[in-house]
Amino acid sequence: MTRIALCQIPVSEDPAANLDRARTALGEAAAGGAELAILPEATLTRYGRRITDLAQPLDGPFVTGLAEAAREHGLSVIAGVFEPGDHRVHNTAVAIGPTGSIEAAYRKIHLFDSFGARESELVAPGDTPVVVELAGLRVGLVTCYDIRFPELTRALVDAGAEVFAVIAAWGSGPMKEEHWTTLVRARAIENTTWVAAVGQAPNPEARDNFGIGRSMLVDPMGVVRTDMGPGPGVQICEFDSQITIATRNALPCLEHRRLRAGGS
Repeated sequence: MTRIALCQIPVSEDPAANLDRARTALGEAAAGGAELAILPEATLTRYGRRITDLAQPLDGPFVTGLAEAAREHGLSVIAGVFEPGDHRVHNTAVAIGPTGSIEAAYRKIHLFDSFGARESELVAPGDTPVVVELAGLRVGLVTCYDIRFPELTRALVDAGAEVFAVIAAWGSGPMKEEHWTTLVRARAIENTTWVAAVGQAPNPEARDNFGIGRSMLVDPMGVVRTDMGPGPGVQICEFDSQITIATRNALPCLEHRRLRAGGS
């Protein structure tokens, strides 16, 4: 068993305030016995035109503060930040080990140019799927809009991912919440793989509509083990590899594939 903390926090434009809120959540996660704590996409600062000004390198004060908290509590951490780039930023999921070391950084591949938004105006896409070992688990990193693209999670499970960590700042709107819950469960079912999905809690002071909450842990059979609803909080969940084994014994769909990348 591995204990995972879903840290559903609201996010403001102020990185310092967000770091304080994140550190508090990590303290709660550690107090609950978590070995891995997952924070939302864009924990550094809320989406908006200012992300290009507020972006920080991975050795900047925000990630350094998260690393200090990880080391203090002896737990692994995943969080969403913005890294500076050439004219645009990268939307990055950073993975930090329990000693405070940066173990991996995943730059979001699929950018949210949908429902009237144009993420690509401010964010440059990444191009490489990432699986990282944290808390004894092989974790595939997924960011928000990525969840709509099953080929990414299939690549991650083929690279050995035992759980997908999905971080999000999911916007509200007609059918959006239904899409979120359906897609999170679908990625679990089709890959017979655990999904730990963490979204921003709604921020009542914000002018935008990012953050519906609904952080979830879904098991490989698609059963929702935890659904946090809209409010802020930290929920401790348990990952059980035996459930993965039992599911794949009953439903060996990964072995039954006939169409693979490259047409082979």
